[in-house]
Amino acid sequence: MNRSYEQELMDDFSIRDKRIDIALRELKIINKYLGGISTTKSALKFLIESEHERVNIIDIGSGSSDNLIAAKNRYPNIQILSIDKNLRVLSNAENSLIKINSDAFHLPIKDGSCDIVHAALFLHHFTEEKIFVLLTEFLRIARKGIIINDLQRSHFALIGIKLLTVIFSKSEMVKNDAPLSVKRGFAKQEILKLIVVSDSTNFIIKKKWAFRWMVVIKK
Repeated sequence: MNRSYEQELMDDFSIRDKRIDIALRELKIINKYLGGISTTKSALKFLIESEHERVNIIDIGSGSSDNLIAAKNRYPNIQILSIDKNLRVLSNAENSLIKINSDAFHLPIKDGSCDIVHAALFLHHFTEEKIFVLLTEFLRIARKGIIINDLQRSHFALIGIKLLTVIFSKSEMVKNDAPLSVKRGFAKQEILKLIVVSDSTNFIIKKKWAFRWMVVIKK
């Protein structure tokens, strides 16, 4: 399956109504049961030395930051800064979080001023050229490294998510975007190429449930 570059509804930042709220509620369920939370937790152990270590994490394209909020059960001292371009999306994140409305390509963050950059279900929204720019920006601000939690592109994943959304989803945005997200997901060689082009040599890449990639780039 060739990678798709068709835009998702979530990429339309003019959408700032209850459609966003409904979609984010369903994405929380997807992250809980289809590997989003578990993949992020698995990745954090490669960059956090102790469960009680104080670590600053910038969540790019954060949505409601539910993966990292769930990870606080294991890592209670992580501090989360949620960054998203859509204000309606940020309003769905917990009020206790620090939130910044910003474009990921021009982050208002000083060099090396956070420990970890976390990007879950984010990079598949972009072309390879733009992903390279984003990775360069992430490496600029991170001291410890980058966590990428994203989708494997496969026919099995596509069939599975189509069935699940038809049966369970009440969100037209999720019904449209979830299968398209799989089509915009990555093959392993594509991820490896992106990492190499970003001039990173210390990294971990693993397949995770369900049709997820866990990528950790260490600095």
